[in-house]
Amino acid sequence: MNLPEVVSRDAWDAARKTLLLKEKEMTHARDALNAERRRLPMVRIEKDYVFQGAGGTVTLSDLFEGRRQLIVYHMMWVKCPGCSLLVDNIGHLAHLHARDTTLVVVSRAPWPELKAFKERMGWTVPFFSSHGGDFNYDFHVSVGEGIEGEASGVSVFLRDGKSIFHTYSTYDRGTDILNGTLNYLDLTPFGRQEEWEEPRGRSNSSASGWWELHDEY
Repeated sequence: MNLPEVVSRDAWDAARKTLLLKEKEMTHARDALNAERRRLPMVRIEKDYVFQGAGGTVTLSDLFEGRRQLIVYHMMWVKCPGCSLLVDNIGHLAHLHARDTTLVVVSRAPWPELKAFKERMGWTVPFFSSHGGDFNYDFHVSVGEGIEGEASGVSVFLRDGKSIFHTYSTYDRGTDILNGTLNYLDLTPFGRQEEWEEPRGRSNSSASGWWELHDEY
């Protein structure tokens, strides 16, 4: 396996300080990008979307639970390993609620199937099914009728009085920042242990993948 070079403490300190400058540049760039995201215009939601959840049929407005902001994680049809890893990493929702923000998971899977999978995984975050509606299609996470046409993503909504607006969406690698496990692994010499990462030769193909942690996918 290709391991990091062994150097003296002084040499390591110098290399670390060089990297630190780049990390600070990235932090400032991320702050600027976040500000630009907040300056995005928004689109009024005109459709009456409906969902199925533990309490029965609800509307998009109901998903807010009375708060001003709503984050929807678009989970692919059940048994998606990557989506499941991300949901595993969702933290304590009270911290979002304290900032007038609700987070829910929405999937196009029928509610009975989604409910059973949620319970099997032990998730407590609110789940809703958009099965039979246009929600997934309108927000570009479903492009066909079958499971093969599913994608994952995140959409953000703002409620102003009785009006609801779509403010942001991102897909695929755009959701990496929401996954605590991946961000922790990015700090380590072996990284995520995936073949595409640099430097080459540090992927441990014999290690159990995160998709194997839940044996009922």
